[in-house]
Amino acid sequence: MLVLTMAFWGGNAVAGKFAVGEVSPFVLTFLRWALAALIVMAFAWPHLKRDWPTIEDRLPYLGLMGAMGFGVFAGLLYLGLVTTTAINATIIQAAMPMFIFALNFAFFRTAATPLQFLGYTLTLLGVAVAAGRGDLLGLVALELNRGDVFVILAAIVYAGYSVALRQKPQMHWLSFLAVLFVAGALASIPFVVVEALMGHAIWPHSTTGWTVLAFVTLLPSLLAQAFFIRGNEVLGSNAAGLFLNLIPIMGAIFSVALLGERFHLFHAASLALVLGGIALAQRRLG
Repeated sequence: MLVLTMAFWGGNAVAGKFAVGEVSPFVLTFLRWALAALIVMAFAWPHLKRDWPTIEDRLPYLGLMGAMGFGVFAGLLYLGLVTTTAINATIIQAAMPMFIFALNFAFFRTAATPLQFLGYTLTLLGVAVAAGRGDLLGLVALELNRGDVFVILAAIVYAGYSVALRQKPQMHWLSFLAVLFVAGALASIPFVVVEALMGHAIWPHSTTGWTVLAFVTLLPSLLAQAFFIRGNEVLGSNAAGLFLNLIPIMGAIFSVALLGERFHLFHAASLALVLGGIALAQRRLG
């Protein structure tokens, strides 16, 4: 489930680039979560009625989780993709496990195990190989522009969401997703208003725009969020967070498939390092 999640999120960054000029960042964010909420509500309604006492009791937590982890994160990511590349965005997202480890220690005094740390180091090395196109010295050529800063902020926000999942109340996963999707959509509305007042709002108006919206609603939103929540429940946030290093690898694969770029030997080496690091970090679970 976590590997598929990272594939969907790697594709999300590529879709965000396709969205530039077709649908604006916060309009896409609002529509993405609003549509996801409508779809999941069709299946979640019986569970929502049963879980309502829990939802009402934990509404501030659930509202903040949806607003930050869904609305703010997605908006910042798409905003960053206006001025940075998809490969930069996916590489930056590989820093999420580091943020997760740091936040877990800061708030819960949960330190990474030696194997997790070694596994994270290997996966980060794999990301560096991909970023430098096989030449680690090539990393210095990556320029940090305004879009990169937005993506870094998005990664920090989502790391906080991932850590906070350990406080998830006991409720059906469909109820949990439904409430968070609604919160994410509502949190996006003020940003859509600002976008419109600045004259930057673009609503889907072409086949490309509608295709991007359909993709980000069904896969990175509905399926990926459900898979990521379940993965955190099974493995814990530190181990599950390590899988986030797969995002740049998946992004590179989709770039080859969709943009016709060549697959090089350093891509294979990077993938081997990332998968090897993930496997090593989880040996403690056996």
